[in-house]
Amino acid sequence: MEKLLNNNLSDKAKYDYTLVCRALDSNDEKAYAEIMARYREPIYYMLLKMIRSEVDAEDLTIEAFGKAFKKLEQYEPTYAFSTWLYKIATNNCIDFIRKKKMKTLSLDANQEGEENSRNYEPISYTLTPEEEIIQNQKIILMHKVVDQLKPRYKALIELRYFKEYSYQEIATEMKLPLGTVKAQLFRAKELLHEILKDRRNSI
Repeated sequence: MEKLLNNNLSDKAKYDYTLVCRALDSNDEKAYAEIMARYREPIYYMLLKMIRSEVDAEDLTIEAFGKAFKKLEQYEPTYAFSTWLYKIATNNCIDFIRKKKMKTLSLDANQEGEENSRNYEPISYTLTPEEEIIQNQKIILMHKVVDQLKPRYKALIELRYFKEYSYQEIATEMKLPLGTVKAQLFRAKELLHEILKDRRNSI
């Protein structure tokens, strides 16, 4: 992926571009992991200031990298990679805030509106016996789908989503750098998504 590089870029920005090239040209997982290691904390703290929720900021940080990695070919080195990445993270966070506000407004309207309030019923979170059976079938099917992944990706998915380990706990368990865990978990989810495309109607 060789594009016209802006010579006015800083050395840091030029090095970022070499990482992007390595990630795209040779599918270098270490390059993906290094990009995350360089920018995870700055992105996280920027998002934390925007939403003031550590859990949401962590999730949105991973989402931002996921979206950036998907669109990596679109990056133009006429400006710094960090600028491009921050813009993706910021826009994603703004979308999250907007959707959250819309849900809140919708719920308030149902509770406070005169006509709608008459029809408002509290949401039940208790599954019926039929729903429990369906849910259990989906869980079994998801395990079968995850079994199709390579061992390392399967282990990441199982630790994160079945055993609910934190990223740090996964890093300790698998003896991997935290950045590598997050980069590989993103790729594991991408592979899982591809498998699920063909089975969407059954899950």
